Amino acid sequence: MLAIIDYGTGNLRSVEKAFESLGHDVLVTSDKKQMKACEKLVLPGVGAFGDCMNYLREKGLDKFIIEWVNGGRPYLGICLGMQILFDSSSEQGEYRGLGIIKGTVERFSDDVKVPQIGWNLVKFNGKASFETSNSYYYFVHSYYCRPENEAVKWAETTYGISYCAGLIKDNLMVVQFHPEKSSKAGLELLDNYARS
Repeated sequence: MLAIIDYGTGNLRSVEKAFESLGHDVLVTSDKKQMKACEKLVLPGVGAFGDCMNYLREKGLDKFIIEWVNGGRPYLGICLGMQILFDSSSEQGEYRGLGIIKGTVERFSDDVKVPQIGWNLVKFNGKASFETSNSYYYFVHSYYCRPENEAVKWAETTYGISYCAGLIKDNLMVVQFHPEKSSKAGLELLDNYARS
């Protein structure tokens, strides 16, 4: 059973449907007891960094996620679900993240159209426990992650600059793109994660 964190906004239903179409049991909830009973935790994200962090702190879900990750339990973060793991974000001000991954979340420069919306080639480096081939994935975002430790990078893409499109660290697997909107390649990634 996978638990999708309901944080009051975002594309929860599309991620839930994607996992269900692959035959996986999914629970969308903000109830910590229900989440604890699940094997894996998923935080998909569409929205502002600050709003998401405020909601998580209000519900005590920030500490829950930190304890979950520090306890070695599997976590999949999608888009905003990746960004909140970092130390801070400059989106609409300066906001503190969960600090699980050292680094910052920064806005693309004005040299490119912001937000980035559309398909981009993602190149993986083989860190996953399952095979992942380079393919095109769907992105919708204005901010990108800059991890301090380059070694945690799992995937890269280019939009004006080359940046981290995904990383793997211990029990964490997080991606900036939206696998639930990325056709066959995205569904394969979700399926592989759920089965790993």
